Amino acid sequence: MKLPTLVVLVLTAGMAASGTAAPAAAAEQAAPFDAGLARLSEILGSLHYLRGLCGANEGNKWRAEMQALLDAEAPSGQRRSQFIARFNHGYRAYLQTYHTCTPAAEVVIRRYLEEGSKIAREVTARYSN
Repeated sequence: MKLPTLVVLVLTAGMAASGTAAPAAAAEQAAPFDAGLARLSEILGSLHYLRGLCGANEGNKWRAEMQALLDAEAPSGQRRSQFIARFNHGYRAYLQTYHTCTPAAEVVIRRYLEEGSKIAREVTARYSN
């Protein structure tokens, strides 16, 4: 089964190119899309754990996607800490729940890939212009 690719890099590249990424002095201010990015961070953490558990052989793909998001949107400060906390929460939630890949875990993976892609598309469409 071919799974859709999450478009985090498109999201971060588009926002950085449009000037939406906050300058260092204003980095601590919440952006209107922070709730979406926080949810995306949690999804990335969940995928980082679940895809590895289910034998996707992707290495650190989802951690790298998270790093790209952080580099573009929250290079330092409280926003960065919040996004990292959400990534870790997503990872730990499934670490505690799933010890082997199950059909339910596969469903969660598919749903998170879809939801993450949707968030990335919506944030990019709404805030990159």
